[in-house]
Amino acid sequence: MIAANNVTLRIGKKALFEDVNIKFTEGNCYGLIGANGAGKSTFLKILSGQLETTKGEISITPGQRLSFLQQDHFKYDDFQVLDTVIMGNARLYEIMKEKEAIYAKEEFTDEDGIRASELEGEFAEMNGWEAESDAATLLNGLGVDTDLHYATMRDLNGSIKVKVLLAQALFGNPDILLLDEPTNHLDLPAIEWLEEFLINFDNTVIVVSHDRYFLNKVCTHIADIDYGKIQLYAGNYDFWFESSQLLVKQMKEANKKKEEKIKELQEFISRFSANASKSKQATSRKRALEKIQLDEMRPSSRKYPYIDFRPNREIGNEVLMVENLSKTIDGVKVIDNVTFTLGHDDKVAFVGTNELAITTFFRILTGELEPDEGTYKWGVTTSQAYFPKDSTAEFDNDLTIADWLTQYSEIKDATYVRGFLGRMLFAGEDGVKKVRVLSGGEKVRCLLSKMMISGANILLLDEPTNHLDMESITALNNGLIKFPGVILFASHDHQFVQTTANRIMEFLPNGTMVDKITTYDEYLASDEMAKKRHVYQMNEEDN
Repeated sequence: MIAANNVTLRIGKKALFEDVNIKFTEGNCYGLIGANGAGKSTFLKILSGQLETTKGEISITPGQRLSFLQQDHFKYDDFQVLDTVIMGNARLYEIMKEKEAIYAKEEFTDEDGIRASELEGEFAEMNGWEAESDAATLLNGLGVDTDLHYATMRDLNGSIKVKVLLAQALFGNPDILLLDEPTNHLDLPAIEWLEEFLINFDNTVIVVSHDRYFLNKVCTHIADIDYGKIQLYAGNYDFWFESSQLLVKQMKEANKKKEEKIKELQEFISRFSANASKSKQATSRKRALEKIQLDEMRPSSRKYPYIDFRPNREIGNEVLMVENLSKTIDGVKVIDNVTFTLGHDDKVAFVGTNELAITTFFRILTGELEPDEGTYKWGVTTSQAYFPKDSTAEFDNDLTIADWLTQYSEIKDATYVRGFLGRMLFAGEDGVKKVRVLSGGEKVRCLLSKMMISGANILLLDEPTNHLDMESITALNNGLIKFPGVILFASHDHQFVQTTANRIMEFLPNGTMVDKITTYDEYLASDEMAKKRHVYQMNEEDN
């Protein structure tokens, strides 16, 4: 069990948390949610002891071990992969290293023998003899190939490092597990493995994630950060959303009834307060009026952008024809002989681990790259808007947000352009901010504003949910669902793909494509697809 007792954290004059009291108990998985800036990651740091509170304290059941997902991807660069995982249990790793140092001595004293015996006893109690095999099991489950287990961390690419650090957090059956965005950079098999691990985990888990499907699958409770407080709800994310919306609705309806009653009492008092025969009734109503208290409706820190893609032109029957398309990058064929035709109702999700192929394909379709072989042709009625995975070049200038968006608008009127910015939560003075200094989430909202103002009837989006908070992801999801044109998109967000796509395309590691008109869940459940993924699944180092 871990609990926050009257916890307050002030940053300057601002109170991020104020007198927070919450208890996280064994056997439950808590999803910690809230708007960007609400303090989710900060609260995890407070729980883990990385950050001191202004007031209050964190209490942990004596003897329990806490583990958390490290965010510094370079901290263990000098260590072997297996050692890095075992470091998740700091005491066990200390014992292993002290044992090694004693046994490496040329002269072994009686004191060394006594100490070694003590260490061996503690080592056995902690299941130390299974440490390496347990670490290897975690790594294999997350898709880290056995050949890499004795590699040095600095030699791994970023996505594999993330898996190793996640294995470190999970190692040794910690009593309390804190995970901040654990699914970031994980491929689908690794996410599925983690989901099953957490579902079967018997201890306490507190997780921050923007993946709604993941939260629905693993969480028993939701801890909602808003107004500087944390409110606990039983159930998963969808249950929280329905409960919180219902609560707000009930409060509004209750306030409406109270306001009607207040108006009725005030009218009676106004009419009869000077009437001697009605004076007692008027006095009684004054007392009743004084007792009525409206429920406080504080504005939530959550803000939902308004995302609405409206094409300027209806799309025709001829949309896109791709024939025998191939592309080689750095000697590796990332796209191999791809052929398909798009219809005017297609919403296509590009899935799978071959992200380079997906990004390369999008760049070819938008004219940024030329294919080595094959052709593609857009229909004459089509117009395209593109959301790139890497938008660095877009914002490498000194333009203000308003000027940046104006350059992409046919209508140069400032009020018109600011209307699109306002929908994406850039209000008032935000329009004069320089695009160079924007956060990741702000840049994404700028790019979505650009796509909306374009009036395109075909949208190409390469990982648009990266850097977005839950509210923005929900708004984008809804905007794409109701979009009347064609969509080609890539995303790791399961719910986003399932609710948007009616066609699935997967680039396999050898560059060929699987193309199915189906939903995402049906695609994942397909025996044929499972066999194909098993045959073609490669570790990222082999590509």
